[in-house]
Amino acid sequence: MVEGRVLHFHLAGINNQNFIMQDDETHSWWQQVSGEAIRGPLSGKHLEPVAWDELRFSTWKQENPDSLVLLGVEKNREDYEPADWETRILKRPTVTPISDHDPLKPRDLVVGVKVESLSKAFPMDLLNKLNPVADQVGSIPLLLVVDSDGKSVRAFNRKCGDTVLDLYLKFNSNPVLLVDSQTGSEWDFSGNAIRGPMFGKHLVSVQTLKDFWFDWKQHNPETQVYRGGGI
Repeated sequence: MVEGRVLHFHLAGINNQNFIMQDDETHSWWQQVSGEAIRGPLSGKHLEPVAWDELRFSTWKQENPDSLVLLGVEKNREDYEPADWETRILKRPTVTPISDHDPLKPRDLVVGVKVESLSKAFPMDLLNKLNPVADQVGSIPLLLVVDSDGKSVRAFNRKCGDTVLDLYLKFNSNPVLLVDSQTGSEWDFSGNAIRGPMFGKHLVSVQTLKDFWFDWKQHNPETQVYRGGGI
């Protein structure tokens, strides 16, 4: 919905290896990663973002047992990317500028966070190694946690009421559980306190974007990069 009008989109091309969408109503071009119209009558307009998750299906199904599932169209099977798409894409060259001072390789996977006017990239390999990761971006005390599949990532504001929580991974928990050092309460992957004095409390989610480093830095040129250690 833009300026009171519902737009309909189709894939129109690629810009710096990021999708360009074109709306049928004005033929404006929109950048996928930012939702901004970059060419046409609606240039400069932005699509309103909607919160999303990138999760394994078992986690989604557990949290949303009545969810509908989008199925592929059998007759179009040959048009879909193969199951090894992620492995194959890592081998492809990138076209965006590469600097000797870059802290990461172009196709390193990062989890990007934008808070207020600040952006920060958290390398996926570090998140898995240090899981969970506590950090501060702008005014928000962040917690990033990776589920037991090593791929699903969520971010939360660690402030619950007036308390900024310190949360740690519960040993050998699967699915992932966190324990806060302040009360010993246990928290699940959706940010809910399921046991202990904080039972019933909920951590506020913070939107993330899992992206390749070359794409994240292209659209967030002032981004910081998490180096490990947290706060």
